[in-house]
Amino acid sequence: MAMAVQVASLWLPSSSSTTPTHMNLLHSFGTKSKSPSSSSSSSALSATSSLSSPAPTIQIVGGRNPTWYENGDVNSDGFEDDWYDLDTDLYHWTKALRPVQWYPGHIAKTEKELKTQLKLMDVVIEVRDARIPLSTSHPQMDLWLGNRRRILVLNREDMISTADRNAWATYFAREGTKVVFANGKLGMGAMKLGRLAKALAADVNVRRRAKGLLPRAVRAGIVGYPNVGKSSLINRLLTRRMCPAAPRPGVTRELKWVHFGKDLELLDSPGILPMRISDQTAAIKLAICDDIGERSYGVADIAAILVQMLARLPSVGTKTLNMRYKMDADGYCGKTFVQKLSVHLFNGDTHQAAFRILTDFRKGRFGWIALERPPR
Repeated sequence: MAMAVQVASLWLPSSSSTTPTHMNLLHSFGTKSKSPSSSSSSSALSATSSLSSPAPTIQIVGGRNPTWYENGDVNSDGFEDDWYDLDTDLYHWTKALRPVQWYPGHIAKTEKELKTQLKLMDVVIEVRDARIPLSTSHPQMDLWLGNRRRILVLNREDMISTADRNAWATYFAREGTKVVFANGKLGMGAMKLGRLAKALAADVNVRRRAKGLLPRAVRAGIVGYPNVGKSSLINRLLTRRMCPAAPRPGVTRELKWVHFGKDLELLDSPGILPMRISDQTAAIKLAICDDIGERSYGVADIAAILVQMLARLPSVGTKTLNMRYKMDADGYCGKTFVQKLSVHLFNGDTHQAAFRILTDFRKGRFGWIALERPPR
């Protein structure tokens, strides 16, 4: 049975009620296309989109009442379902945006060289962003690595909650994947990573001795998306700055072997991305977390979607947005919120307002938040 859904203190009425005057959180991102998860919702949306109005709104009908928060309090019932609902909404929000694509020339060159170097590696260390572990997984990585030993590093563990960390640790343990949580800036997890790499490749020299060959250092390649902290981890392992590192994508431009004592050699590589990112929800998350070049997206659009995501997350909500920017977030879609903030703080400069929102998230000023949860 159709019912009204309340999102961030807004009422989106059922199809039997009159058109609301409130501005919908989804309004600026266009009408939803057919959702794979709800055929009844899509038919109601089609009926709504056919109405002519100078300021159209989208009605979400059907489904169940949200359980994320009520007056700022988190309700854990149906928590995983709520994450699924957010991912579904994010899929629709992105459809009205210009696709996020970024594939500079040095990445194409790196990918070709990396495939050659992989043949020399005893173990591969794949680094992902702990806030978005799925979105920072290269779709071709399993094919490239084959049966090679792999260690998964979730970097920036300091930027997610303990609950998120435990959820991902449990998930990867069930998958049989060895995972290390790390903080490349502070060095947390770096030494554990070095020991694990040596342990996994210990049989390399056993086989060499059996063939009458001299032992050699274990070769470990560090791979991953741009700006996930690969070079920072290497610098922490070596306790000195051997690889250029900066908090922006595209700093490392070429492959570089460095020595970690006599027992371990590390290959630092530039970030690699698919030539074309087909999953645009993942691309949006890459943009939010600064794991893709800024030229690939509109800052205002990405900030608007981030606002809508934060308003839906139980650990943030509209209350946190109100307190952070000293203005009312209720009743505004993401795009309108960015525009209002630009007038409130930046003399109407929308770009600066959007950049402030993204920077605040990237520096943890809304709290330590993961934008993904393990698949069900």
